Amino acid sequence: MAETAFTPAQLNEGFVVAIEIVAKAGEEDAVAGALQSLVAPTMAEPGVKLFLPYRSPTDPASFFIFELYRNEAGWAAHQQTEHFKTFVETMLPCIAKRQRVPYVPYRGNGHAAAARGTA
Repeated sequence: MAETAFTPAQLNEGFVVAIEIVAKAGEEDAVAGALQSLVAPTMAEPGVKLFLPYRSPTDPASFFIFELYRNEAGWAAHQQTEHFKTFVETMLPCIAKRQRVPYVPYRGNGHAAAARGTA
């Protein structure tokens, strides 16, 4: 995994996907391990700036993933990778809830910036 540093302004540019996952009872550690195994290959993708999975300290079945892509095309490319497809195929049966919400930078004028096609 290449080490990359971004300025705060650069981290606020791109296409964010916030994901909430709740594992089924007894599947918490399997989901945690699968999420951890996604970090290295996902961070190696050219369209990815950050891929950060978190686990709730108060509810071990609850996970939050913060994904930051260079643009919406980076998110689309991620969903075509083998590691993403394998995760979905093997982990969806272990997951009680999966919600993915995309976001783009807010510009303060009441509108979100378009992240499509940005570098």
